[in-house]
Amino acid sequence: MLPLNVLKALFCIPLFLLWVVIPALAQKTEQKDSSPKYDLHTEMKTKGVVDEVNLVPFGTRKDFTELVIKSGDDKVHIYVCPKPFQEEMGISFSKGEEIEVTGSKVKQETSDVILARELLKGTDTLMFRDEKGNPVWDPRTGK
Repeated sequence: MLPLNVLKALFCIPLFLLWVVIPALAQKTEQKDSSPKYDLHTEMKTKGVVDEVNLVPFGTRKDFTELVIKSGDDKVHIYVCPKPFQEEMGISFSKGEEIEVTGSKVKQETSDVILARELLKGTDTLMFRDEKGNPVWDPRTGK
């Protein structure tokens, strides 16, 4: 028969491993969202005519609506919202529409983009982010 202290050690080791390993396995691995964040310090207004409507990957989403507008001789890239939110709200964009955008100018990889907070389209004012720059859609579902 094994001595008592060896039996205790054999009993305690599996309990210790369960105590350490189970919580580590239970924690969800967080996905790092490397997308740029809305910055109130870089907020600006711009207006122009919609030249392109695209779906681009942004953060963890693969279906983010991007508008490319012509503002004078410049082309400005506007990141609006996830496509599911746009569809749920019944919003559409067309080439040739005049819009005015309030948003945060940020770097996306090597180029500048504007994360839209508010967009004026005709007589409609569309809100995509609150006054602090937080999205009004659910980040999990995009709606």
